[in-house]
This record gives sequence, structure tokens and C-alpha cells, in this order.
Amino acid sequence: LPDFLTNSNKFEFGCMQDGTILGDVILPPWASGDPHTFIRLHRQALESDHVSTNLHHWIDLIFGSKQKGSAAVGAVNVFHPYFYGDKVDLNNITDPLIKNTILGFISSFGQIPKQLFNKPHPSRNVQVRTISGKEPASSSNSAGHILPFFYAPQNLKPTPVAVREVIRGAVGHIVHTEKCVLAVEKNKILIPPLWNKTFSWGFDDFSCCLRNYGSDKSVVTFETMADWGLCLCALCPTSTMIISSGTSSVVCVWELSFVKDKVKGLSLKQALYGHAKAVTCLAASVSYSVIVSGSADRTCILWDLSQLVYVTQLPGHKADLSAVAISDSSGDIVSCAGTYLYLWTINGQLLASTNTASVLERNILCCCLTELNYWDAYNVIVTGCADGVVRLWKMESAQPSSHVESALPRYPTLDTKKKGNKWEQHLVLCQELNVNEAVARKQRRKNGAVTALAISRNHSKLLVGDERGNIYCWSMDG
Repeated sequence: LPDFLTNSNKFEFGCMQDGTILGDVILPPWASGDPHTFIRLHRQALESDHVSTNLHHWIDLIFGSKQKGSAAVGAVNVFHPYFYGDKVDLNNITDPLIKNTILGFISSFGQIPKQLFNKPHPSRNVQVRTISGKEPASSSNSAGHILPFFYAPQNLKPTPVAVREVIRGAVGHIVHTEKCVLAVEKNKILIPPLWNKTFSWGFDDFSCCLRNYGSDKSVVTFETMADWGLCLCALCPTSTMIISSGTSSVVCVWELSFVKDKVKGLSLKQALYGHAKAVTCLAASVSYSVIVSGSADRTCILWDLSQLVYVTQLPGHKADLSAVAISDSSGDIVSCAGTYLYLWTINGQLLASTNTASVLERNILCCCLTELNYWDAYNVIVTGCADGVVRLWKMESAQPSSHVESALPRYPTLDTKKKGNKWEQHLVLCQELNVNEAVARKQRRKNGAVTALAISRNHSKLLVGDERGNIYCWSMDG
């Protein structure tokens, strides 16, 4: 995590000889004063083709044929004998001064690892990738590998007709499997990892039920949620856990019990108190063991998914929360409130925020993040809005300027004395996706509000569901 580069807790590390107080790590100019950019570019470099094609040379130096002998001499890879574990036997050294000297060397500089290979390590086969800075014109590169849809958002095209339809109203949840597209209406979610069952809520008697996907027949009905008011949102991070909340403002974590692979009960595992008003949206990440709840009290709360305890709060939203999402690759959190869009770190630090529109017709209803590779500079945030338009946003670094609007004051990323190196992160609109404009030559009837978003596993397709039950697929090939 980039957080170790900033002294956010204001610990006193002393000062330099010239009196400069030590605080945040001063980053090189190419990092634009942003710890996240610093880490991301390092990750990008480590995953680059250049590193991949030369990785075997490093293996030869550290673990292989150039670690010892004449090959090590030729590669200028020779160290003091104390650094070679098989050259020194500390148990046979009786002089305490020599022994402490050797231990001091090892403690300060380490030891050479054991040699694993006696022959040169073979090179790695590297797939041809898109050259950074050049926009691909097609959905695949020269090697035939499919490119992510966000590499060239201006080339995205929707399917002429809906790839799937949900009969009973607005689309609530979409899952793109290897074989097909699965979808259910509002107040329903698909249960992982098989996606063959659904969990539904929102009934007049406050009950909930499990059904087989594609069937109206209930497998089992539960009335345990009735004591917690009207359920407004729910999610299933695992096959045995259900998280729900609503008008009670309490986030409830439920556990499904099974007898011979059949669901028999739903028991309350933990009730999480923290919000003052109804909870309107939920998100969870098993990778980062975190739950995020958004409320009408204009706050988000982070909860520990394993310990089921409060972690921190994301305050200062300008409107009631309408959508939240978490990246499983970076841990970044997106929260949406009205027309406002916010990006946070997993530790609750605000990275950037923006007001996406000035009219209520463009309120954000759903969101998601691309997470193919954390270090990829092309990654975007996807928002689905009430006006039926999908908007793609990306992070850009810029020098501070007075004309750029921010919904909240940005957190400092460098020592305030180093203002010359301090850049700000901004959310910039990079593409708008409008089905009507893309499919029809002339404007058809008004777009249906976007109610659900999903991304295919290889990130080549973006699936968009609307309030009319239609699901369109955007890709470079249409």
C-alpha cells in the first residue's frame, strides 16, 4: 500500500541538520507528488515486457549459475566471504570478537541465498502488448489477444439489440460467466460461486427467500429479517453469507446453514450499528475483508468482514448515498451521492472527488471499477446514471488550480513545505456511452435509467442494465 510513504499520523521523526522537519517521503518528480502514482508506476515497471524478458538474468545472479565461481567473477557478482552461508560456520568460531563481527555483517547486509540452479535459467515467453500511449483501434492486438474495453473507450459500440431482457422490471444484478450473461431484477441478487440460486427481498411481509435461478419456485422462505424493518439492499460475498440493511439503519450479517447440501436456515451472525438513517447501498470485498455501507445520513462506513467490527467512516458526502463499489485489485472504494463521485483508499483517505453534473436527471445510480491490473494507467471508474448514459472516469494528476471544482478538500500527499512538488488527483470524464446515439441515427424514446453494471472477466465487455429490463453489451466490436 502507498500509505507507508505518507506520515498521516504526524509522528515526530526529528529533523535534518538544516532544520527541515522529517515527515512524508519526498517523491521524485515523475511521481507527481502522489504516493499512489509512485507505487503504480513501480508495479507497472515490474510487470513490463522489459522486466519479463530479462528476469532470467536476475535469477542467474541471485539463485543460479552466476552466483558462484568464474561466472560470478565475470558478472561482477562476488561478495565478501562472510556473506556466503556455506563458507562460514559460526559454531566453530570461538573468538567472540570475530563472531560478533561476522554477525554484524550478516545483520547489516544479509546473506547470499542457497544456489538453486547450476545452468542458465531459460528466458520467459512474453506476449506482445499494446504500446503505452497509443490507442488501439481494434479489440485485439497484433498477437490476437483481446484488449480491455477501457483501452479505447472512444471505439466502444453497443450491441444493436439487448443481449438479455429481465421481464419483471429494472435490472438489479448482472453476472458475466464464461458461457453466458446472467441477470435478475431489482431486489434480487445471484449467489456465488455457481450463480444458480438467487436471494430476493422487498416483500410486503418483510420476508426473504432463496430461489433457483430462472424459476419462480421458492427453495426456502425466511421470516427472520422481519424484525429489522424493510430491506433496501443486500449482497452475498460468499455462498454462505448474506449482508442486508435498510430502513432500520443496521447492517445485518446473516449465515446460511445447510443440511446435506440443502439450505435449512438463516441465522443472524452480527448486527452492525453505526448509521443514523436508512442504509441505501452495500458493497464487500473478500480479498480485502471489508464491507462498505452507504446511508441516507450521507456517510459511508467501513466494516471488517472477518471480525465484523467498525473500521472507519467516510464522511462529507453532499447527498444521500446511492451506490458504492470496491476494487478487489487495489482496494480503492468508490462512493456515489447524487451527482457527486468520490474515490477513497482502503484506509479511508479521500483521493479525489467531483460533481459530475448540475442537474438531478444525471444522478448516479450504480458504479463499478475496472480491476484487470492495478498498475494499468487506463483503468476507469464506470458510473450508470438516471439519464440512461454510462460515463467512464479516470484519474489524472494536475498542478493545483482554482478553477477545478472539488466536492471535498483534498488530503495532502506531501509535506506542506514542498508545495512545488505537490500535485492533485482529479477525476476526469473520458467517455460517455449512450445507447440511443450509438444505435439509432435519430434519437429514439428517452433512455431508461441505468440500474446495473457488470464487466466481463477479461474486461473486453461492459454490460449495462436499465430500468426497462434491457441489458446491452459495449465492446470494441459491438
